[in-house]
Amino acid sequence: MEIPAPNNKEALEKRRASYFRRRKKVIFSALAVLCLVILFLWLYQFTNVFVRLPESLSSTSQPGDWAMFQHDLTHSGSTNEVGGIPEGNLKWSFTAEKAIHSSPAIANGKVYVGSRDGNLYALDAETGDLLWKFQTGSWVESSPAVVNGKVFFGSNDGNMYAVDADTGTQIWSFDAYYVVRSSPAVVNGRVYFGSDNHFVYGLSAETGEQQWAFETDNLVTSSPAISEGILMIGSSDGFFYALNAHSGRLRLKFDSYAIASTSPAIQDGIGYVVSSGGVIYAVDIKARNWIMEHELIPFWRAAYIYGIAPSPPLPSGYLWSFRTTMRTRSSPTIVGGMLYTGMGNNLISLKMDTGEEIWRFTTDGMVVSSAAIASEVIYFGSEDGKLYALDLDTGTLLWDYDTGTAITSSPAVDNGVVYIASHDGTLYAIE
Repeated sequence: MEIPAPNNKEALEKRRASYFRRRKKVIFSALAVLCLVILFLWLYQFTNVFVRLPESLSSTSQPGDWAMFQHDLTHSGSTNEVGGIPEGNLKWSFTAEKAIHSSPAIANGKVYVGSRDGNLYALDAETGDLLWKFQTGSWVESSPAVVNGKVFFGSNDGNMYAVDADTGTQIWSFDAYYVVRSSPAVVNGRVYFGSDNHFVYGLSAETGEQQWAFETDNLVTSSPAISEGILMIGSSDGFFYALNAHSGRLRLKFDSYAIASTSPAIQDGIGYVVSSGGVIYAVDIKARNWIMEHELIPFWRAAYIYGIAPSPPLPSGYLWSFRTTMRTRSSPTIVGGMLYTGMGNNLISLKMDTGEEIWRFTTDGMVVSSAAIASEVIYFGSEDGKLYALDLDTGTLLWDYDTGTAITSSPAVDNGVVYIASHDGTLYAIE
């Protein structure tokens, strides 16, 4: 065998050393790029460095008004109004041609409500006189929102409408092609709502032009609540979603393990949501899902059951839950550290920080109506046909008003008057 000359051996070693140096540089460069990619993905997914939240959102009911579903963007369902307390007497009533499920909105001395006769009605808040009506192609079950001289509402004809609040003249319509039962939230020139086509939309309030759309896996009849730049809404796919209100980008997908058709309420960065299975959840709306959370959790649970993995973590954003055995379609109302919601035939009161039940009031029908609070009194309707007024602290009955048919609409309170609609097709003003 021929032995290489010493100088050839030295050159070979140099080439080998150079090769290994280049190889190390390539490996370290690849690792550095990988680390940067991971860092970027982490910052993008779990922080607001690249996609900031539009936190300065400001559009809500003016003092003395109840201009949207559950009063305001966070769905508190309460007003700081201090004044006369209604005693349960009829002030006036207005009857449409068919049942009313839509909840009334009050702004600038006018009451707006939709009906299953296909109309949105505008009435004088003092007298109940008809001011105008706007005809759509199907039921109007969506509750109107009144902002900057416009009334925004959805129809089962598949459209979201904007009409002039004074005249009822159409300004624009947006065709979602499927039923729109979700009640819109309107803020900073945007209109937000869900549709039976599985999408959540953000539109221009001025023109109705689509700004973004986010797809879920089922019907979206829930109405959006907005706080700190985050939009929260439920879907019949069983999840509540927290989205960037400006871009529609997903931040948190929270599993409620049942149909999520009710609407969230938000206070101090916590979303309070109720599933159809009768579970109330408190959710950190600023939390984020970890990567592939909902894809991996089923396998993790299976491994835990077989004893080959530790217990899986709680869902991202989970703070606490309160479980009942009662079905619910009522959305929560929150005020003063307390939460109120319908559960089966009951209205219940819970502490928001712990979920502890404080009182329960039972009716003779299912409570679908969401409660309204003003001057230490809580008002809600029941499918037994009655509007109830209870003491806020104790749940003691103060009075009730019988409409004779089911109430699924939610009340609105303005200047010492409670406005409630019934399936008899009548809107009642109770003082």
